[in-house]
Amino acid sequence: MQVLFRGISQLVTCRGGAKRGTAMRDLGVIEDGAILVENGKIKAVGTRQDLEKEYRGEIYECGNKLVMPGFVDSHTHLIFGGQRADEFGWRLRGDSYLSIMNRGGGIVKTVEATRTASFYELKERAKKYLTQMRAMGVTTCEIKSGYGLDLHTERKQLEVIAALKDVQPTQLTATFMGAHAVPTGKTADEYINFCIEESLPAVVREGLCEFADVFIEEGAFTVRQAEAYLRRAQSLGLKIKLHADEMTSLGGTELGILLKACSVDHLLKIREDAIEKLAKTDTVATVLPLTTFCLGEEYAPARKLIDAGATVAAASDFNPGSCCTYSIPLLIALLCIYMKLSIEETITALTINGAKACGKEAVAGSIEKGKRADFVLFDCDHYRCLPYYTGLNLVEKVFIEGEQVYGNVA
Repeated sequence: MQVLFRGISQLVTCRGGAKRGTAMRDLGVIEDGAILVENGKIKAVGTRQDLEKEYRGEIYECGNKLVMPGFVDSHTHLIFGGQRADEFGWRLRGDSYLSIMNRGGGIVKTVEATRTASFYELKERAKKYLTQMRAMGVTTCEIKSGYGLDLHTERKQLEVIAALKDVQPTQLTATFMGAHAVPTGKTADEYINFCIEESLPAVVREGLCEFADVFIEEGAFTVRQAEAYLRRAQSLGLKIKLHADEMTSLGGTELGILLKACSVDHLLKIREDAIEKLAKTDTVATVLPLTTFCLGEEYAPARKLIDAGATVAAASDFNPGSCCTYSIPLLIALLCIYMKLSIEETITALTINGAKACGKEAVAGSIEKGKRADFVLFDCDHYRCLPYYTGLNLVEKVFIEGEQVYGNVA
């Protein structure tokens, strides 16, 4: 069945693949646009006048409003047990993230709660989060494991992601992040070897993930340990991502460049020379300003990265510790106001570049012929309204594979 979506004041397509540097300002806007959808895929994109010439089927009127690709949240940790609201209060009084980790808080506390949570509890909680994220326009989402630090619980988290693919419409990417922290009773070397010899082969054998990720940081894993882990993941056929240069500069970005990672994420402490090197690669620089905001730290140098010619994406980093939010409106405000991105660059970072960061650029992140018909209808007529209505959610309706999944039915 075909449906023509018309009456679009501005159709932001983000066409042409992932973008770097100045090209991030090119949104491929079509005024008075239209989208022809057939069997969940985009069959044609153009002006209303052009698409109406040959089409005589079902019509969906968009009310002369803005339509954009669905947002891609390319970095989340949304499957976990428990919560850490007490730690948020400690940070408000000045305690550092590392000091909280050293006193038994942080990732290890969530690990304990996730190990005891049932499969059903984790699935229903994550399903609720994804529903709320869709209400803010997110149609594609990457989800990491990493709150098990043992094979049983890491597998349980990945199995929840697999189950979620069948019970809700958001397109998901699964990432094995066994190397998220060092579990109690093991050294970092012992645990990395366990991941290399047991966990990674097991989850790959069971087809539970597309990516592997690692946390390079003081108190977590060194570049040497991360390289061994990531090379093993690549040998098993996984694509790789890295948590790099968040609190200290240990060379994570350089390792990502060496291994041709799909993305390096956080980058608050990235070195100047690493910015120039990263800009010459296809590795996506993913910034996570909601985490920075919640921690009260200085933002990653996204402006410098773009000006150097890098491919920059932005994501929520939703997690139970350092960033218990997935607010896309707040994320847009931070990118534009505090990180000095234009709204055009911000939209690119949250759509097609985010899609590249989680391996979905062939099917998501833009409105182009052949891609999934995932798009958002906003209660405004111009994309410049998104930061102007600061922190407000302007999403009116969300469509995934051409079917409405959020908003009042017309």
